[in-house]
Amino acid sequence: MPNQDPTERRVVVTGPSRRSRPTSGYYRPRTEIDEQTTLGHTYVRSLMRTQLRAALAVFAFLVLLVGPLPLLFAAMPDARRLEWVVLGFGLYVPLVLLARWYVGRAERNERDFVRLVEDR
Repeated sequence: MPNQDPTERRVVVTGPSRRSRPTSGYYRPRTEIDEQTTLGHTYVRSLMRTQLRAALAVFAFLVLLVGPLPLLFAAMPDARRLEWVVLGFGLYVPLVLLARWYVGRAERNERDFVRLVEDR
């Protein structure tokens, strides 16, 4: 057994992992958003713009669906039962379908945005 000097110590040398990919200077969109750069701001604004477009489409459809009803009811003053049927039952199906379309559209916009940001 060799006699070791107690002042000598083992030194462990470590370096970067060879398995990891080298950084190429390419920033992912998520990094751009996290660092609030101009490009990241543009990504977020594009999501907001598509969500706003879907909301405006829903609003326009609602205006076209519900807006003419007072004029229709004023044109037919003797049709009180029709008013109750239309307001009480007739509007629910289109509103539910419209809500489902909007939620599906918003979720799809967010999925597309996440795919873009996660670089998939």
